[in-house]
Amino acid sequence: MLHHIEMNVSDLDKTIEFWEWFLSELNYKKFQKWDRGISWKFEHTYLVFVQTEERFLEAGYHRSQIGLNHLAFHAQSRDQVNEITLKLKNMGIPILYMDKHPFAGGGDHYAVFFEDPDRIKVELVAP
Repeated sequence: MLHHIEMNVSDLDKTIEFWEWFLSELNYKKFQKWDRGISWKFEHTYLVFVQTEERFLEAGYHRSQIGLNHLAFHAQSRDQVNEITLKLKNMGIPILYMDKHPFAGGGDHYAVFFEDPDRIKVELVAP
């Protein structure tokens, strides 16, 4: 069982704005908040986002380098994937692999792919 994931981010305020609506849609609840970080929890697992120190910001993030490639979440249904896709579009958040959406992960893999403000790829997968 995964306990938690902690990610450093370039702009905590933008991160909170982005992740708060999405994680609320998936029934995560705000768990902890402090000056340089925040976390949301679902059952026994939580996600932590921490403001990166100024001295480490220059290197930036890229999912093709060593480290995290993406985060994938369970959707309740295909309808939920469709609803989140519409919300993302309405918010001006680009859908990745739009030419193959919602089957970018393969013929039996119904999902939406997008990126957070630091370009961390996020996936929401229907059962």
